[in-house]
Amino acid sequence: MAVVCPECDNPLDLEDEMDEGETVQCGECGAELEVVSTDPVELAPIEEAGYDDEDVSNVSGEEDE
Repeated sequence: MAVVCPECDNPLDLEDEMDEGETVQCGECGAELEVVSTDPVELAPIEEAGYDDEDVSNVSGEEDE
């Protein structure tokens, strides 16, 4: 299946059987991309800092008591 990189618009040729959550890399710009939808196929760039939305951290800087 063919989609374009959301970072550089380079056409990407992906496998027909992709699952949500899989990652691919753009051969043109090197961006790491996550498959966020399979019907239709949608890719989103993976942010290196803070990518894991399940990573719960104390952002207020206060310690739990």
